[in-house]
Amino acid sequence: MQEKKKTIGVPGLVAAVLCLSSLAGGTGKAGQKQLRFRENGEFKILQVADMHYADGKTTTCEDVFPSQMASCSDLNTTAFVHRMIQAEKPDLVVFTGDNIFGFDATDAAKSLEYAFSPAMSSSIPWAAVLGNHDQESTLSREGVMKHIVSLKHTLSQVNPTGVDFIDGFGNYNLEVHGVEGSGFENKSVLNLYFLDSGDYSTVPSIPGYNWIKPSQQVWFQRTSMKLQRAYMRKPEAQKAPAPGLVYFHIPLPEFASFDSSNFTGVKQEGISSASVNSGFFATMAEAGDVKAVFTGHDHLNDFCGELTGIELCYAGGFGYHAYGKAGWARRARVVVAALEKTQKASWGPVKSIKTWKRLDDHYLTAIDGQVLWSKSTKGARRKKQIGGV
Repeated sequence: MQEKKKTIGVPGLVAAVLCLSSLAGGTGKAGQKQLRFRENGEFKILQVADMHYADGKTTTCEDVFPSQMASCSDLNTTAFVHRMIQAEKPDLVVFTGDNIFGFDATDAAKSLEYAFSPAMSSSIPWAAVLGNHDQESTLSREGVMKHIVSLKHTLSQVNPTGVDFIDGFGNYNLEVHGVEGSGFENKSVLNLYFLDSGDYSTVPSIPGYNWIKPSQQVWFQRTSMKLQRAYMRKPEAQKAPAPGLVYFHIPLPEFASFDSSNFTGVKQEGISSASVNSGFFATMAEAGDVKAVFTGHDHLNDFCGELTGIELCYAGGFGYHAYGKAGWARRARVVVAALEKTQKASWGPVKSIKTWKRLDDHYLTAIDGQVLWSKSTKGARRKKQIGGV
């Protein structure tokens, strides 16, 4: 959507407690940590949308009360990421684009390092996709993604291996295996898909935002099919596919399918999707494994709504240099997948997927707890006003 911008003062990044040079140079895919469920049968994901990081302490905040302006900067965003990691102790942090606000970032590489520093310093695995503003500084979209992949503890990939051509940068998938020692320890029981939803249309007759292209959808279909076949083979052969979660930046046109009667959360602005429908929602529905989609982009929306068995969810605006609404707290989304117990008192496949949001207030207030999917009810939804549903 049309972004608000402020002119910053003297350029330059403020010295941080972390030595960012020590956080660069992560290992490639071969050395990545295998994601798996905890011994308590849970796997927790923290979603951070639209940090809009720029130049640190010299970068002013957008849409906060006048009394907050003097002390508010990008450092408030960094502090919020730290607080969320400390409070929720996630197994994975996912950054869903507009990680930096390129127009106001003097040095894209340094801004990316500062933006992701809380995840890197925590040693928690993290993944990122691109938004429509990440490439507007000193690096191209490919350059931004390549730099992200070089950082410590990231599981991000520039693009999938073994694919001759795919549009965009940051299309990849991650597998989450069952609990170590269980019958599912070598099976992916939760599949995570990440896609580049692009920035702006390059087709002269089609204005506005970009969209997920056929090459990306073919890769998704093939990957989903491969994972489903593996899940349904022995050992522990399953009759239904493992649930999948999908992360990208720009919402699909189908996000406009809801009103206040059939979603959980708030809708305070229009759905800024591409002006054409690429058919990716139908592609996901046909694949049969996707249970929820998570996006950012529209900072004042934070709802989840269910459409033909797939939950479409916004995270809500996170960053303080991003446009927002004074008095409406910045927020983050948490998702927890939980396994079922087997007859042998071991851990089996995923039983349920739940979510809630936390606000950047004094208490990190948890709101809008709901069940996104459960094996027994296949999508039944309920509301609670506490976190950790």
